[in-house]
Amino acid sequence: MSITKEQVLKALSCVMDPDLNRDLVSLNMIKGVEVEGQTVRFDVVLTTPACPLKEKIKQDCIETVRKHLGEECMVEPNMTANVTTTRDNMELLSGVKNIIAVSSGKGGVGKSTVSANLAVALAKGGAKVGLLDADIYGPSVPTMFNCETERPDVKKVDGKDIIIPVEQYGIKLISIGFLTGDNAVIWRGPMANSALKQFILDTDWGELDYLLIDLPPGTGDIHLGLVQTLPVTGAVVVTTPQKVALMDAKKSVNMFKKPSISVPVLGVVENMAYFTPEELPENKYYIFGKDGGKELAEANGVPLLGQIPIVQSIRESGDSGYPAIMKEGVTEEAFTALAEETARQVAIRNAKQEQTKKVEFTT
Repeated sequence: MSITKEQVLKALSCVMDPDLNRDLVSLNMIKGVEVEGQTVRFDVVLTTPACPLKEKIKQDCIETVRKHLGEECMVEPNMTANVTTTRDNMELLSGVKNIIAVSSGKGGVGKSTVSANLAVALAKGGAKVGLLDADIYGPSVPTMFNCETERPDVKKVDGKDIIIPVEQYGIKLISIGFLTGDNAVIWRGPMANSALKQFILDTDWGELDYLLIDLPPGTGDIHLGLVQTLPVTGAVVVTTPQKVALMDAKKSVNMFKKPSISVPVLGVVENMAYFTPEELPENKYYIFGKDGGKELAEANGVPLLGQIPIVQSIRESGDSGYPAIMKEGVTEEAFTALAEETARQVAIRNAKQEQTKKVEFTT
């Protein structure tokens, strides 16, 4: 008996997306069904190329089709992706699907290191990624990407100067560090906010799945300027495990959750979760305490996105400008898992929550 496309779709309607708890057909994730004899081909359009459940979904599709249409079926799913977005009002940054703020309450917790490696990890997974260094007073992106001497180009569009980002390792980059070099930026808050707005609005970011914004420590002018300029998809909060860092990280979480701001918190990253010698990855030494970031996430009802170890190569990579995610070992595994979980939480947020609104303060 010949197999029809309708039979294939009916079978695949029994395959559930584990995160969204709906079947792939009703989620419009099945495309291009083709039947040739006993061979069935179709595309599975995931919500992100970094989907950590890709292999599970693929195997579920194969097993379910064979269960319903016969064990003799040759099932050939093609796993692809189209990153989701809730940005229906896209007059600003029209080609950017998701804007992710990377924040910390305290300096020195490795927020910029996490931002850099998260950006590269997402790009390695197949996403189009940009990184905006919003730390006007302490920019580190040029160093971390080994492009301190680079300068962004400028082009004229309708008589207006538009900045063209520097590109390195497949990431589009903007930082005040490209313009100031070693000179100190001694600006009051309004000037820093003005620079941030120019980097956001007067830059040709093009088509991006994720624009990461590496915020300065704290909960100050730059943070408020960001949420007043753009509707942010979600925030990632970086902390280390010890109490003195957790106290400030909690303030960062609370800032985004305030009703007047209301930016979804995608989750917490526990950086420097433990020390491990790279040659002995099973050995873990909890020099800053254990599971502080995990407990912060649980207490605030947000996901734990990852626990990143202290490894000497992470420091070396930051200094050399070659992100640790690009080297094999425990750091690659940790940052890859972080990227997968972050992308997963963005997809869940987009499926279950409305678009974030741009903040408007009346007082």
